[in-house]
Parts: sequence; structure tokens; C-alpha cells
Amino acid sequence: MAEHTVKAFDEDITRLRGLIAEMGGLAELSITEALDSLVKGSEEIAQKVIARDKKIDALEAEVDRMAVNVIALRAPMADDLREVIAALKIAGVVERIGDYAKNISKRIGQIESRKQFEPLTLLPAMGEIAVEMVHDVLTAYGARDPILAQEVIAKDAKVDAFYNSIFRNLVSYMVENPATISSAAQLLFVARNIERIGDHATNVAEMVYYAATGSYPPEAEERAEG
Repeated sequence: MAEHTVKAFDEDITRLRGLIAEMGGLAELSITEALDSLVKGSEEIAQKVIARDKKIDALEAEVDRMAVNVIALRAPMADDLREVIAALKIAGVVERIGDYAKNISKRIGQIESRKQFEPLTLLPAMGEIAVEMVHDVLTAYGARDPILAQEVIAKDAKVDAFYNSIFRNLVSYMVENPATISSAAQLLFVARNIERIGDHATNVAEMVYYAATGSYPPEAEERAEG
């Protein structure tokens, strides 16, 4: 009986991991396409991202239902419970990452005179780092790899540096040419969403590290103490 219960629990965890991997793949694709639509000014690509968000939301709901059932039926303890809780939390964060990609896509049609904005050349580079973070953190989750999770956390400083540079650049544009304020504000919104994607990838990395080791990474503990 115990053997059957263990096997059933392992199957549940494998299913949860599969759902999160599917969610993550869709979120990663959405970020990539949102950035592509930004560069090309393509509302057609943007609409694909917006439509895909419903699928990501549905997968998160499925993870929620399954995690609650596992806790209710299997009564997992210690490491097993930590695994289920981590899956529940990570699914919520991945869903938010999908929302940020959707939010970027909703701004595409509101950006005018695209060629005059130098930050528009910086945003894709910033976005590439955020996409790498999402990809790597999902790999770390699948492999239960705390070292890769720490590498993801370290990359967040690069995303923040890009955001600060783009923010200063766009504010200068708005001051020097008030006619650009509306479009520049949309680009600021895009930059902020990319920065938040990096933050959320970092949050997932901290959960992965915790699920694998039972403790939070040193960087997270330092922030908590600060």
C-alpha cells in the first residue's frame, strides 16, 4: 500500500512538473514574440501573444487544482510537501510572466515614430537577458539544480542596469521633445514589464534553490536582513 502511495505521489509530481514546463515554454515564447512585435511594430504578432495568455492561465488553474488534490489526498510531509508548494508558487509566478508579455503586446499599436527612439534598440537586448533567465530557471526547476538557479539570480543585475539606462534615456527624450512623451511613456512601460519579468524569474530561482536545498540562497537572505 505504501509503495502504491509513493508511486502515485511520484506520478503526481511528474505531472505537476510537466504542466509547469508547458506553462514556462508558452511564457518564454510569449516574451520572445512580444519583443519581436515591438521591434517590427507588428500588431498581428502582438495579438498572438495576447491570445496565448488564456492558455497559460488555464494551465495555472490546472496546477492549482492538482496541487490542492495532492495535498488533500496524499498528505505529503517535509521534502514532498515542499515540492508541491514550490510547484504551486512557481506556477503563479510563471502566469505573471505571461501577463507581462501580454501587457507589452498591448502597447505595440501605441508607439509612434519608432525609428527616433534609441531605447528601442536597447529594449530587445534587455529582453533577451530576461528570456534567458526564464529559460534557465525552468531548466533549473526541471533538473532541481540550485547552482543554475543562483546563476539566474546573478543575471537580474544586468536587467536592472538596462532598465536604469533606458529610463534615463527616455526621460531625456521626453524633456527635449514633448511630442515624444506619449510614445516614450509606452516604451517606459515596456521596459518596466521586462524588468519585472527578470524579478519574477529571480523569484522562481529562489524557490527552486529552496526546493532543492531546504534553504534560501545567500542573496535572498541578505535582502531579507536588509
